[in-house]
Amino acid sequence: MKWHDEADVVVIGSGATGLPAAIVAREAGASVIVVEAEADIGGHAITSGGNVPLGGGTTAQQNHGIDDSPELLFRDLTDWSVVEPNGFPDYRYNDREIVRAFADMNVATFEWLVAHGVVFVDKTPDARGGNAIGNSAPREMHAAAMAWPMVQTGQPVDPELQATTSTGNGLMRPLEVAARRAGVRILLEHRMTSIHRETPAAGRVLGISVRSGDDERNVRAHKAVIIATGGSTGNLEFRRMFDPRLTEEYCGLAGMPWSDQDASGELAAMAVSAAL
Repeated sequence: MKWHDEADVVVIGSGATGLPAAIVAREAGASVIVVEAEADIGGHAITSGGNVPLGGGTTAQQNHGIDDSPELLFRDLTDWSVVEPNGFPDYRYNDREIVRAFADMNVATFEWLVAHGVVFVDKTPDARGGNAIGNSAPREMHAAAMAWPMVQTGQPVDPELQATTSTGNGLMRPLEVAARRAGVRILLEHRMTSIHRETPAAGRVLGISVRSGDDERNVRAHKAVIIATGGSTGNLEFRRMFDPRLTEEYCGLAGMPWSDQDASGELAAMAVSAAL
């Protein structure tokens, strides 16, 4: 195969998964390329409300006298007898190994976000905007808009409201700055079309193909490809593999206008027999 570009790590997607992965890899000494299908970074996260549920004893919780721990957070998210306010024990479906890792990393993740420029609204953590985050302690924090331009309007919010308005722009724009400052290359309007292994369905992953306009290019990854695409709820047939009842009425076929959940990452991984 002819390779047109290369890096140690290639990240597919520049949202709330992709940019942190790219920053961590770059700060560990790897060269990093992020490919993003849209004309701007941010994925779904940048159009979100910026509500970030991180507990386990963060400094934000400590500053407001909230008692929490990784063990309490783990119990909250795995004990199905602890129900949500609507009375439903959805925690019974959680993967305990994944939740264990999540609970143990909450505090470090919060501190990492703050260290990389994310400013949270200075208020007591709460449960506003949170779903299935546990009920034993308030954990929801809110990324402040600050002076970042809003992707919804192109303008920052009123200066008097910048420190109190929660928005995904306040989460993703600082991470974009941190990524670029670290030396991450971000290729906008480059849509991943396929993932390549040593053989069609075996061996290590070698890189990806991307399309930009009419140009098709191959990007080699010396160490890893990280799939950080936005999900599958915009792909009707894909989500019906899991439940045939999930027809057009559920979740909407349009996905997100900003960044469609078309299952492209999952499908590309399945095409090379990756375990998901």
